[in-house]
Amino acid sequence: MQKRTLGQGLEVSALGFGAMGMSHGYGPGPDRDANIALLRAAVDRGVTLFDTAEVYGPYVNEELVGEALAPVRDQVVIATKFGFDIDGQGGRNGVDSRPEHIRQVADASLKRLRTDRIDLFYQHRVDPQVPIEDVAGAVKELIEAGKVGHFGMSEAAAATVRRAHAVQPVAAVQNEYSLWWRGPEAELIPLCAELGIGLVPFSPLGRGFLTGKMDAETEFAPGDMRAGLPRFDAEARRANRALVDLLTSVAAHKGASVAQIALAWLLARQPWIVPIPGTRRLERLDENLGAAEVDLTTADVEEIDTAAAAIEVHGARYPEHMERMTNR
Repeated sequence: MQKRTLGQGLEVSALGFGAMGMSHGYGPGPDRDANIALLRAAVDRGVTLFDTAEVYGPYVNEELVGEALAPVRDQVVIATKFGFDIDGQGGRNGVDSRPEHIRQVADASLKRLRTDRIDLFYQHRVDPQVPIEDVAGAVKELIEAGKVGHFGMSEAAAATVRRAHAVQPVAAVQNEYSLWWRGPEAELIPLCAELGIGLVPFSPLGRGFLTGKMDAETEFAPGDMRAGLPRFDAEARRANRALVDLLTSVAAHKGASVAQIALAWLLARQPWIVPIPGTRRLERLDENLGAAEVDLTTADVEEIDTAAAAIEVHGARYPEHMERMTNR
């Protein structure tokens, strides 16, 4: 597996592994042993960046990642997140990035992850009630204490990232980014280039849509978050199929799968972009990792961009209450 460098010299595999879907967001999945085996298979294939969060489950995803990676802890980079107020029943009561809460989350996450350090600690969503300078300062103290290696931010506005970076350098910003959500290109990606911050796209396959294995007739399992996302209603999926058709055409020319082209497009944009596709199946893991071997030339990327610019993507990516928590 090729390597890439995020901000602050943090070296990781060119493709990481997003573990969220193993226990959160997509309905019932494989049992714990199967998930652990898949995470370890990813390590065997050269993946070094693994992404989780306390809110996934909540808590159980961190426990899963911690158990799976404990035997190879020094070979991998573990990223987790703070920033939500989780009640005693596992529900979310909005955001909470008070410094005292950040410290509590760090200590709890360390135990669940079975480790003495969090390699990359993201603020999951910006808390408008807490100055970002205080958040960055709290993480800086955790870094100085040896509990955290690097500071990250997720779904934050470029101006907020800049303010945080002035207090504690940001190693990576995690945002949704794919051929059907290109919001980061306006301000965030130029800021990352300016400040030397890595970008870690989550949902780089459009929550599965850009694999080509979903259409307007697809039915979602109970508990699958996509059933509640405007971009995944039947009419939006029917309209957005044009993007899949574009990728299918390129895939046929390159001798690759549709998913591989979607990931290779991201990899070709900047050398400091590290997508974190998630999966529950070994064959999909192998397919995703194969994207690192797909050579998209500058001309290929320009061709895709030109064709994609003529396609209107239908449907908001989040309901309004969730969208309000992003880009702030």
